[in-house]
Amino acid sequence: MNGAKIILESLKKEKVNILFGIGGGSVIPLFDEIHKDKDIKFILTRHEQAAAHMADGFSRATGKVGVCVATSGPGATNLVTGLATAYMDSIPMVALTGQVATHLVGNDAFQEADTTGITRPVTKHNYLVTDVKDLAATIKEAFYLARTGRPGPVLIDLPVDIQRDSCKFSYPEKANIKGYKPKTGGHIKQIKEAAKLINSSKRPVVYAGGGVIISKASNELRAFASKGKLPVTTTLMGTGSFPADSELSLSMLGMHGTYYANNAVQNSDLIIAVGARFDDRVTGRVKDFAKGAKVIHIDIDPTSISKIIKADVPIVGDARAVLKKLVKHIEFKERKDWHKQIAKWKSKQPLIYKKDNKLRPQYVIEQLYKATKGNAVITTEVGQHQMWAEQFYKYNEPNTFLTSGGLGTMGYGFPAAIGAKFGKPKKTVINIAGDGSFQMNIQELATCVVNDINVINVVLNNNYLGMVRQWQELFYDKRYSQVCLGKSHKERVPDFARVAEAYGAKGISVCKKKDVMPAIKEALKYKSGPVVMDFIIEEEENVYPMVPAGAAIDEVLIDMA
Repeated sequence: MNGAKIILESLKKEKVNILFGIGGGSVIPLFDEIHKDKDIKFILTRHEQAAAHMADGFSRATGKVGVCVATSGPGATNLVTGLATAYMDSIPMVALTGQVATHLVGNDAFQEADTTGITRPVTKHNYLVTDVKDLAATIKEAFYLARTGRPGPVLIDLPVDIQRDSCKFSYPEKANIKGYKPKTGGHIKQIKEAAKLINSSKRPVVYAGGGVIISKASNELRAFASKGKLPVTTTLMGTGSFPADSELSLSMLGMHGTYYANNAVQNSDLIIAVGARFDDRVTGRVKDFAKGAKVIHIDIDPTSISKIIKADVPIVGDARAVLKKLVKHIEFKERKDWHKQIAKWKSKQPLIYKKDNKLRPQYVIEQLYKATKGNAVITTEVGQHQMWAEQFYKYNEPNTFLTSGGLGTMGYGFPAAIGAKFGKPKKTVINIAGDGSFQMNIQELATCVVNDINVINVVLNNNYLGMVRQWQELFYDKRYSQVCLGKSHKERVPDFARVAEAYGAKGISVCKKKDVMPAIKEALKYKSGPVVMDFIIEEEENVYPMVPAGAAIDEVLIDMA
């Protein structure tokens, strides 16, 4: 069997049935086999970055390993942003890249790049295959590494001659990687020590991150919080891991977190961190973060524990496995005084915005939630709209809010939505975008139209790179430098509805508040391909609450005027 055929047969062994990418000279043998194969669907994207984000979105929506393909040189380098996005957010993904023939590697051949060298910092591991006999075992290892321990992207670089060479195909049953043995169960002594702290705590807070979703531990988190009457705050990546409509929910904490979540954390006597890494957007000024609290830190990645905030009780293990054991050792506690205090914070400063006749982005998202009844997969780009999407759409289930958290990648949301739609074809999939971010991968409208992919794009069009403009307004005396996206503050470029129509998609423009719900209903009824809804919103609307950079997380700016 030739190497290209071995690649496809190995992917089938890993239950892969869809690939995203673009071909090129160094992957023609692979694409020739794809042409002959009837079991694996290939989605031809219009940019390799989008292919990586599609594989990522597919993975986040399904929990499976997403796979993308690119040619050598510029094809491979165009994957880097997508790989870095997946790496920062611990998303299991395998990237297959073509490479020049083995005898040309290192000779600056046409479309050659040191792909393994370039991608080493943004992958969990990568490989350059130099013998066709190693191909099947390498793919087995790559998938095992991508999905186990702290998941992440793995890249396999495939010289074109290796794809042509032949050998007998044999796929290994197991991957044995020396020195790689992720611990999953958690040490029982540490678990019992954590339970003692929880049982004696008067003001505990559970701080849940993306690891809860990755380990499929949402049910375990709910049972754990319910038994101990533990309030739960989530990170951006943890959104959906705990139901937003629960009385125990504090919603998101951090820079744009809720007033009550930040105050609860700062006044807690115990933080139970589950699958979270104390990112700078969460902690604010580290020396003033939850100074009176002891810390239990549960994470499968031992290097994340005590990296930023010292853990009093570290537990290395899978969130689901550890919570299953921990819940048996904790006691039911009412903690009435603590919940009464949290209720006061919630009453004092709920998430609000100015209610008037102007078209405000928060209103659009509230109406979107109302129309879908919360039963949609939401993806986002990065910026103000991303924060509004987290704040004003309520998420009660995991794998329903897909966003670039760690890297903050503009252009992520639309291709991720396409990947998610392939993973969950029966679900309504909506990308919430800004006018800046949406243009970074707008070409994937063609991919949607050609493949009849029914994804809705909600563009919150404020004519600015909104989050940068907000910082310039608040901290740089309104010196708006290179953030206006139109010809002027009044002339917006482009007309997204007309661009959509040029691609063969459905375009809808909305300028008035009264037209929001009818437009959303029209988009939801449309089933013949992608929709772009262009909402012309208030230009200088800001995201609040906001913790300024370098401040403690209870030093919150709240100005809803």
